Amino acid sequence: MKEAAFIKLNKARWEEFEKVVNDQQGHTPPDRLAELFIQVTDDLSFSRTKYPESRTTQYLNALASKVHLEIYKNKHEEKNRFITFWKEEVPRVMFESRMQLLCSFIIFVIAGTIGALSARYDDTFVRLIMGDSYVNMTLENIRNGNPTGVYSHSSELQMFFFITWNNILVSFKVFVYGVFASVGTGYFLFFNGLMVGAFIMFFAEQNLLSHALPVIMLHGTIELSSIVIAGAAGFVMGNSLIFPGTYSRLTSFKMGAVKGLKMVMGLVPFFIIAGFIESFITRFEFMHWSIKTVIIGLSAALMVYYFIIYPIVLNRHGKS
Repeated sequence: MKEAAFIKLNKARWEEFEKVVNDQQGHTPPDRLAELFIQVTDDLSFSRTKYPESRTTQYLNALASKVHLEIYKNKHEEKNRFITFWKEEVPRVMFESRMQLLCSFIIFVIAGTIGALSARYDDTFVRLIMGDSYVNMTLENIRNGNPTGVYSHSSELQMFFFITWNNILVSFKVFVYGVFASVGTGYFLFFNGLMVGAFIMFFAEQNLLSHALPVIMLHGTIELSSIVIAGAAGFVMGNSLIFPGTYSRLTSFKMGAVKGLKMVMGLVPFFIIAGFIESFITRFEFMHWSIKTVIIGLSAALMVYYFIIYPIVLNRHGKS
């Protein structure tokens, strides 16, 4: 790569580094500084190899020194790390990963549509995806006048711990399989979309969609959104392996894995909320529609604001 092209490719990032290093208010989290240091030293290593006597190498060496000093200056300033993780780190990673989030959402929607159409035109598809025992249980609940009775089959507390833990495991699985060049994440994301589409169409075929869908979305608004975000985290990690850019593949992968892990860890409180709703509220499926609307609306607003709107606002504030 010619030096001019190298500079053009990375100039914007280096300018961002300078702005962060020169931040006198200390707003940059230690993890972000460490990430910057890895990026700068990787660029410096490349520059030393390709353009050992150039001004670019001298500039990067000076910049790396500044970042290094900043890291050690701030290494004890982690008193509010628990707060800043969700207040700053997760939203910033979400903003940087907005394209992966869009891809994850599109795959999930396409899979859901395919699942719904398959269940509509193939009577055996729902059983293939959901399993005979689950379908038979649901049909029995329908005959008993309680179509979504599956959400009240066990005690609230037992159900809460099981569902929350299971959702966290599923999200980590969707994320971790991104190590297979994002293909594994895409597969699990697609399969989950198929299940959701087939499940919803199953109730539609029973003429119970108007009852079942609001009940499902009481907890599903947060739960399904979180699966899509976990998919985006897997794509962040997988893509860092496929497209390392100017970094070594190992360095790029480490950076992508850290970003993706932050996204998944940031989902844990939301899975707890979804588990609480599913265990303690969804079982009251015959509650007034207005209560369902409020819960679904607040859940949707929470997910959209924290994972989409707030990251954009935070990014604009950081550039102002």
